[in-house]
Amino acid sequence: MLGGDEFISSPPRKTVRFGGTLTDILLKYEKGETTDFELLKHQLSDPDIKDAQIINWLHEFRASVAYLTKELEQLVSILLKLPWLRRSREVVEEYLGFLGNLVSAQTVHLRPCLRMIVSQFVPPRITIREDDVDISDSDDDDENLSENFNTCHRALQTVARYVPSTPQFLMPILVENFPFINKSERTLECYVHNLLRVTVYLPTLRLQILELIIEKLLKLDVSTPQQDIEDAEETANNSDSEEKSTEEGLFDMEEDEERKGNKVVSSSSERMAHPLAERLDILMTILFSYIKDVCHVDGKLDISNTKDLYRDLVSVFDKLILPTHASCHVQYFMFYICSFKLGLAEAFLDHLWKKLHDPNNPSVIRQTAGSYIGSFLARAKFIPVVTVKACLDLLVNWMHKYIDNQDTGANAYCDVALHGPFYSTCQAVFYTLIFRHKQLLDGNLRKGLSYLQSLNFERIVMCQLNPLKICIPSVVNLFAAITRKYQLVFCYTIIERNNRQFIPVVRSGTGGDLVQTCTNPLDSFFPFDPYMLKRSKKTIDPFYQFWEELSAEDLENLKKPIKKGTSEDEDDDFLKGETPQNDGVVGIAPNSYESSTRSPVSSIGSPPDCCVPYPQ
Repeated sequence: MLGGDEFISSPPRKTVRFGGTLTDILLKYEKGETTDFELLKHQLSDPDIKDAQIINWLHEFRASVAYLTKELEQLVSILLKLPWLRRSREVVEEYLGFLGNLVSAQTVHLRPCLRMIVSQFVPPRITIREDDVDISDSDDDDENLSENFNTCHRALQTVARYVPSTPQFLMPILVENFPFINKSERTLECYVHNLLRVTVYLPTLRLQILELIIEKLLKLDVSTPQQDIEDAEETANNSDSEEKSTEEGLFDMEEDEERKGNKVVSSSSERMAHPLAERLDILMTILFSYIKDVCHVDGKLDISNTKDLYRDLVSVFDKLILPTHASCHVQYFMFYICSFKLGLAEAFLDHLWKKLHDPNNPSVIRQTAGSYIGSFLARAKFIPVVTVKACLDLLVNWMHKYIDNQDTGANAYCDVALHGPFYSTCQAVFYTLIFRHKQLLDGNLRKGLSYLQSLNFERIVMCQLNPLKICIPSVVNLFAAITRKYQLVFCYTIIERNNRQFIPVVRSGTGGDLVQTCTNPLDSFFPFDPYMLKRSKKTIDPFYQFWEELSAEDLENLKKPIKKGTSEDEDDDFLKGETPQNDGVVGIAPNSYESSTRSPVSSIGSPPDCCVPYPQ
């Protein structure tokens, strides 16, 4: 016999239960006797239900799944709400067995089962109430959270094993359960991580899941323009500095100062000040880790896995990234996977090239493809000079053929609407030359110069389509300086003429008339401008070519042509840095056009808007 205390603390046995056996209860319910059925629902809904009770009930339900038809979906709903995850291992195993039996015998309950499992992909919310007021509502930092997620994936695999059509029913549920972007970082992090885990054992869903995740990341990205991130970081840094100086004045205890100091350093070095940028940073870190893990097996690159993932990512890139203007960070998933093997980078460039020169594609897509080619060639440190040369040959030859077809026809005049892809290609070539000219000339200057002369930039610059008038001024200025130094082409006469033809646009607004000059008629951007998210940029930086700020010596060198042939007066003006007052190169301040198109003028690590003077 059990003592009094032992009886109270021991779990109830199967025989000590109200309502009779489960089969009897369900048979009575079919005949219209609902008393025992309601008692059963009440017992299952009891928040204080014990592990042994759950195990006993589940054992009976597993033997009676044939009775759990659609008419009993309310009872099944109660079963799916049982708190099984945070119970003993015995409860978990019994519940997984019940799920398998249920979906195999009654597929009508497949969707509710999947919804129940997916709902567990985020940490539960813990609400603390005091006097009917919520004083705390935050994510549960349960140390068993990782184990719970593992169990959820076991449950999903169990269901998929019994019902082969699970993937097609699962995907809409994954979409509808995706948390809003204003949810906590932890919630988004857990959900995205669990979605990517699903692709491991349900590979047929990988493309759709990647599309879903990248679509959400893209919404975060376009909601956080680069200028907003910079402003938030600057404000946070100023605030931290003020707080730190105040603390040093108020507290003299060494331990307190050290602790507070560490806290500030950690906060400023890891967290993004902009809340949406912080979410995006965390999720991009997860995506990069996933790409690395899929492509590497035992620390070595698996070519087959990498190619398969590359195809999926290129498909997502075409569908979501390429049509989106001025995203700042999400497109770096292509940059990262291409860094694994040169063949992938070359395949990506070839893919972009096909988009660019295909006249059947919309003009805006062709122009964006040109922007990606130029930015990728300029910024990807893993692309060797030989590949850069091959791409330049391809692009420049196409430009010359375009000029052959257009320069003498009825459309042989400067017009972005007519020749947008051509101008985008010109800007890509100019931008690539700015970043890569030293490498192209390195080793054998004579050979390098001969190669650059073979590109015949003079014909491109002098043609009737006038690309220097359309490209971003900061790119034009540096291209003109570099090509003059190496005597490839003298651009300043054309730049001067273009500047005289600039017609300011007067727009009336509430603040009065505003005079604007269109400095970016292509509405172009550089998709691989410097990456600003603090955590995930550690993955990108080793493969990234930063802009090397021009030293005083470099500026002097740009002022000196590589060959003689200019007059002494021209050299004097150039060396003195005298810029003509009226017809000089128009400089644009960092805020001269929209933040989404500010690169490369205002981006950290991009060519500055340096207006190299030219002779009159």
